[in-house]
Amino acid sequence: MKRSNTQKLKDALEDDIINGRLMPGARLDPEELALKFGVSRTPIREAIQQLAVSGLVTVEPKKGTFVAKVGIEQLIEMFEVMAELESMCGRLAARRISAVELENLATALARCEEAIKQGDSDEYYYENEDFHNCIYRASHNAFLAEETRQLKQRLKPYRRLQLQVRQRMVNSMQEHREIFSAIESGDAAVAEDRLRQHVLIQGERFSDFASSVKKFSLQAEKAVEEAKG
Repeated sequence: MKRSNTQKLKDALEDDIINGRLMPGARLDPEELALKFGVSRTPIREAIQQLAVSGLVTVEPKKGTFVAKVGIEQLIEMFEVMAELESMCGRLAARRISAVELENLATALARCEEAIKQGDSDEYYYENEDFHNCIYRASHNAFLAEETRQLKQRLKPYRRLQLQVRQRMVNSMQEHREIFSAIESGDAAVAEDRLRQHVLIQGERFSDFASSVKKFSLQAEKAVEEAKG
């Protein structure tokens, strides 16, 4: 399917935001974007409207459009909702997963294992994404899967940041093994609980994560100030 200029621009900006090339607080200049992507102002305006709906940017009257900043309290609330969505996917997947889907999940788990052996947090992050997507598909609930993916997109920079906390990648891998085992054995209650705990940020993980978010925010503010200067 051929994508419109608006969709191409929206996808490109979304990718830049999610992967940290556009930092929280950065201003999106329509004229600069028009020159960069070789399009008119109309698709830029439409793309920004779509990004605002998804929560990735904020539009401030008479000031401009900025990459959204998310406070730690809101982040924790979003992770709480994410944990419930993921746990529901896990419960349904344990009941509904097909033989082919279980094989795909096993393959995704093996790739996570390989990334761990290599000590590559970025590679692990992407294999981790595939592992979770396998579970969403195995839930056989398209609406639930789409809602879960949308929230995951909004949390993507922070989920990636979370894996950089010391020992988090190793612990995450062990949690993946337990999730896979529960789904493989068809234990819906255990799969639901393991996925909820896997995503929730609480206890020691909360303080570690909050510290990382603070550091990330300071880096973002510095980058924005340097760009202005």
